[in-house]
Amino acid sequence: MDITWYGLSCFRIREGGVTVVCDPYDKSVGLTLPRLRADIVTVSHERPGHNSIERITGELKVLRGPGEYEVKNVFFTGLTTYHKRHEPEQPERNVIFFMEFGDFTIGHLGDLGEVPSQSEIEELDLGEVDVMMVPVGGGDILDPTRAVEVIGMFEPKIVIPMHFHQPELTAPWAAQLEPVDKFLRELGVTAPEPESVLKISKSSLPEETQVALFTMSQ
Repeated sequence: MDITWYGLSCFRIREGGVTVVCDPYDKSVGLTLPRLRADIVTVSHERPGHNSIERITGELKVLRGPGEYEVKNVFFTGLTTYHKRHEPEQPERNVIFFMEFGDFTIGHLGDLGEVPSQSEIEELDLGEVDVMMVPVGGGDILDPTRAVEVIGMFEPKIVIPMHFHQPELTAPWAAQLEPVDKFLRELGVTAPEPESVLKISKSSLPEETQVALFTMSQ
């Protein structure tokens, strides 16, 4: 399996001849997403930073709601969650997706802002989570403290932080995002050397949770 990060919450996952792209963005966020080809696209919520499927080519199956799906022998489970609550406003929906590529389980938490309840996690009926992409920048999504809490609930083997401060982000909401270093301090780990592509196999997974950082692909 290989995983590539394109900034914000956008990742490409390739395994067994199947390509999944998560949360493609448009140029209004300040970044330019290259044209990517995929079989499946997941959309956590309907905002330009996460739903720009026109940037993706191929005979696409687009998943943008809760439920269970099977596409090209990959099993997806989508669960309704929410952005951070701002009373008295109704919080915006966010869908987190877990993907099973054979014996690999990958989680992408989109713009999760509220820590799920234990009953919601049990509803997912997951086994071990191998890799999980977690928003950590604060604002309407998980701040570093709550991100660490969510990681403790799922106990993934590899954590990939996302949706944190990047100098190139120019959207109005980007000003409130915290740098990834704050999350790393909260988790109590030293920043690992960033990678352009994460290549992993089931046998190479660590026994205890580790963090992977990326250089952004363009």
